[in-house]
Amino acid sequence: MGMDKLVAPLLRVPLFVGLRPLQLTELARQAERVKFHRGHVITEAGRSGDAAFLIASGAAGRIEPAGSDGEVEPIEPGSLVGEMAMLVEHVYRATVIACDRVLCLKITRAAVHAQMAEDAALARHFERRIRERLARVAEDLRQIDGVLAACGTGELNPDARSQQTESADAA
Repeated sequence: MGMDKLVAPLLRVPLFVGLRPLQLTELARQAERVKFHRGHVITEAGRSGDAAFLIASGAAGRIEPAGSDGEVEPIEPGSLVGEMAMLVEHVYRATVIACDRVLCLKITRAAVHAQMAEDAALARHFERRIRERLARVAEDLRQIDGVLAACGTGELNPDARSQQTESADAA
């Protein structure tokens, strides 16, 4: 598979949006090409990981951790799996398996860190992306906290209270 075919999927991954073509080419050049056969595990839930896997071709599927219904959620070519593992110490949250023959780019943390050491703009890019993601998580947690606090007081939300009042008035 040529370098252009390996770089093209990187252009569509949100984590990489905004990087220069040369930065993407270097990421692809440093990545290992790994082939998986049908049924082989790409990532395993609960296992520590040191790499992300870009599904370059073939079909893969995500199996959510224990307690879910066990269905396999399809993962399309061009998807990045385990992206945080290429940046920081990370435990994979889901098991990903190859549903047929799959070619992946394995982007290791060591390679990304080495490239960031040489390219400060790349390091700033990933820092910005992680900060944005953490801000979204913090906002989600604030919303959840608000819902839980409302449940604890018996007050779901102001709209629900006004709807209950309107229903009582109509009766």
